[in-house]
Amino acid sequence: MTLDQLLPAFVTLFVIIDPIGLAPIFLALTKDMGAGHRRIVALRAAIVAGVILTVFGLAGQAVLDLFGISMAAFRIAGGALLFLTALDMLFERRKQRREDQSEASVLDPADDPSVFPLAMPLLSGPGAMATMILLMGETSDVVGKLTILGVMLSVLVVAVGFFLAAGALGRHLKETGISVITRLLGMLLAALAIQFMIDGLMDSGLFG
Repeated sequence: MTLDQLLPAFVTLFVIIDPIGLAPIFLALTKDMGAGHRRIVALRAAIVAGVILTVFGLAGQAVLDLFGISMAAFRIAGGALLFLTALDMLFERRKQRREDQSEASVLDPADDPSVFPLAMPLLSGPGAMATMILLMGETSDVVGKLTILGVMLSVLVVAVGFFLAAGALGRHLKETGISVITRLLGMLLAALAIQFMIDGLMDSGLFG
């Protein structure tokens, strides 16, 4: 695979995953966490997303075909899940759940955003999955497929960098400022979720 092919692949995945746009959302989702915990969440999200995208790149189309699932259905489902997360951000339900726990207690796995919604559907959403399926389908040799996987991993590494930079910025913001940002991003995330569902419905062919 030549540089002329690598660069478009990187740019495509970078635009689809959008690490810059996800950084503020990461900050809002992890605003009550310490720096160490935030690093763990960022790394875990990238690792899980990398596994998901690798699986879909290698066998995604076959899996979807096996279960009779269309990419349009994936978009709708991802949008619905993302919308629930947006509601949590708007009404700060996550913060309330954390305040109900003692400092010595173990964080509820349901409160850990690394797998959902960071890894899935934000980092490895339907668009990223579809892109991996298409990019892997453009090359038939093993070296080419490994190169595409390397490009995907490099985009995730960049995403982790943006996540950690957002965490550093969060330390300079007061609680009120973070709360305002959280609600604003909740609105934007809700709109993004609705857009996912609209795209899925349009792709499904229900509207002509």
